[in-house]
Amino acid sequence: MRRRSIVLVAASASTLMFLSAAPAVAAPTDETIVTFAVEAGSLDVVAPAGPIDLGSAPPGGTLTGQIGPVSVSDTRGGATSEWTASVYATNFIDAALTIPPTTIDYWSGPTTATTGGGTFVPGQLTALVADPLDLVATPLVAFAHTGGTGGSTATWNPTLIVNIPITAQIGDYTGTVTHSVA
Repeated sequence: MRRRSIVLVAASASTLMFLSAAPAVAAPTDETIVTFAVEAGSLDVVAPAGPIDLGSAPPGGTLTGQIGPVSVSDTRGGATSEWTASVYATNFIDAALTIPPTTIDYWSGPTTATTGGGTFVPGQLTALVADPLDLVATPLVAFAHTGGTGGSTATWNPTLIVNIPITAQIGDYTGTVTHSVA
């Protein structure tokens, strides 16, 4: 009986050696095809809602202040990512008193943040080239983007320089500065 046990142990050991020496068998695999679509987004501009208080000065004086970040987001996903942001203003009014937007200079300054390729071009890089605002009939270029593909974003913090006319009367004047993009 003892002899059979030894034979069984020897046979089991050789079977184990054969199994461990056998080549590894690859696990079964299968593939799944996955699809998705990239849809056209939009071209948007966001500016501070305000009100923004630039302070006070006498007739003939000057006020300067930033209005807060303005951002353009282009998620249209096209072969080109070109856009131009424009700015214009209404008359600034206090009851029956009016100060025209042409007395207010706009200075876009450089970008504070960008994403995407291409070239981001400020309308007025420095205060030395600030341009007067006008009514909606003659918008001013605030910022532009040329080249690049897919999407892009740009943010800048424009400055307004209010040149109060010497003929202005005392009052609290309110107007609207509007940014648009196309």
